[in-house]
Amino acid sequence: MIEPRENIKELFIEEEMKDSYLIFAMSVIVSRALPDVRDGLKPSQRRILVAMNDLDLGPRAKFRKCAKIAGDTTGNYHPHGEQVVYPTLVRMAQDFNIRYPLINGQGNFGSIDGDPPAAMRYTEARLTEASMALMEDIDRDTVDFVPNYDDTRLEPTVLPSRFPNLLCNGATGIAVGMATSMPPHNVNEICDGILKVIDNPDASIKELLTIVKGPDFPTGGLICGTRGILEGYTTGRGTITVRARTHLETTKPGRKQIVFTEIPYQLNRDNIIARIAELVKEDKITGVADVRNESDREGCRVVVELKKGEDEGVVLNQLYKLTQLQDSFSIIMIALVDGRPQTLNLKELLLAYKHHRMEVIRRRSRHLLQKAEQRAHILEGLRVALKDIDEVVRLIRASQDTATARASLYPLHVWRQWRRQPLPGRNP
Repeated sequence: MIEPRENIKELFIEEEMKDSYLIFAMSVIVSRALPDVRDGLKPSQRRILVAMNDLDLGPRAKFRKCAKIAGDTTGNYHPHGEQVVYPTLVRMAQDFNIRYPLINGQGNFGSIDGDPPAAMRYTEARLTEASMALMEDIDRDTVDFVPNYDDTRLEPTVLPSRFPNLLCNGATGIAVGMATSMPPHNVNEICDGILKVIDNPDASIKELLTIVKGPDFPTGGLICGTRGILEGYTTGRGTITVRARTHLETTKPGRKQIVFTEIPYQLNRDNIIARIAELVKEDKITGVADVRNESDREGCRVVVELKKGEDEGVVLNQLYKLTQLQDSFSIIMIALVDGRPQTLNLKELLLAYKHHRMEVIRRRSRHLLQKAEQRAHILEGLRVALKDIDEVVRLIRASQDTATARASLYPLHVWRQWRRQPLPGRNP
């Protein structure tokens, strides 16, 4: 007969499932899906950049294989497999997904048409200037470090972030019970906005909107109206409508064609073309004779050729209505503040970045002061030694080891300090 163990406890399965799921949810929210408000990075992105910095892959360094980068990231910081790390690395190098790429890729890193990137053994990468600005002064005690997953080295909890990455590049992520969708912005407008809140911490959001006028998507497009922008920047949540940028051309035979040079953010260009062809085939759009993708390295160019006698305005409105050439973008500005998810408005995001940079500069100054004081202490010792160089040499030669020499030199230093003191009753 097996005796029952004393450490076995009876639990209700509902309570256990609730507690376990809550732990899982918080892990996803804090350690995977949401960016930190200070540097705008998720842990996987931050660890990739730190691993590349360890490899000295600066903007002017030689490209290294992405397989090497992914291997170092998983081996040193992010133990979740190279096949998880590599897609994150690729996205940070795609200029149609990120406004200011953090990684400079060489090789096939995919395309806006939905083409997948090449395997990581074929592609190479290095850091960009924006990434170097994110990690500037990281070795000057500007941020906290914690042990990595196997306690063999330290990793930063956040980057110093001289580049305002969160507002400039935006962020997307789906957590448990919440999601974030921050649009990218123009770096000049964001820097001007930061200067505004530094000069006037009481500036209103309407004042900031005169500086930061709206999102700046890497694929371009036209934002219809300002209501969604105002709502999103004021409350942290809003919806904006984005249209493709277009112009009309006339060919030599006299046919009109609508040319799309910019499309809404995060859309697949081939899927849009396929959708137009499908609508034409179903006779839902009757004025289109042909649709072509004439895009090249110079930029996007989707051509919709019209039938003779068709009104371009009618066809364009049909394309906006029935395809993703007019699409909506949800603004959900949720980020981690002190490890907790919060919905922030535009001013709160700017102030959070300002406070982080002030703390970084304060810690950097304290570190440099400490280094200078240590150097001054050494120079003071050298100055004392030079004034009594013969006595110092004699004491060192007479000592059996380093500890004895140090003990012999200390009284000399004390005596020199005492001799510099003024006698009682005399002015120094």
